[in-house]
Amino acid sequence: MSLFHNLLLKLGLAEIKAERNPMTIFLLDDDARRHRWFEKRFAEDELDIAETVSEAKKFLQQYAYDAVFLDHDLLPHHYESNDHDDFANTGYAIAEWLNENKNIQRSATFFVHTRNADGAYKMVEKLRDSGRQVEYVPFPMLEAKLKTYWK
Repeated sequence: MSLFHNLLLKLGLAEIKAERNPMTIFLLDDDARRHRWFEKRFAEDELDIAETVSEAKKFLQQYAYDAVFLDHDLLPHHYESNDHDDFANTGYAIAEWLNENKNIQRSATFFVHTRNADGAYKMVEKLRDSGRQVEYVPFPMLEAKLKTYWK
């Protein structure tokens, strides 16, 4: 890098451009609008999308991912409240399953992107119990957070 370019960087007049290799991304979410957002956001990467817990387990067992994005609420009645007994069909079921299967997706970075904070905190706790790197980032704040990870 030239002295001139270094000076421009220090003055904030030049950009640092870094290329990165394509990543493998996994998304568990039932919302087609979010699917489109992820497809656009990770257009240069490999993206697998599951809408159900059973689909998610198949993908997570079969492929290795750099990043795993998990939603909590996967069915319409989950959006209304956490007062249901259907946790087997939520993202929390995946967090529990990964906690029981500690060798699956060990090196992935996990993001819980649900708007359901109560569900998210339980998922994060379960994933951290299994030694995984995980953050809770509500979907509306996801783009800003990802800028600190990957361009």
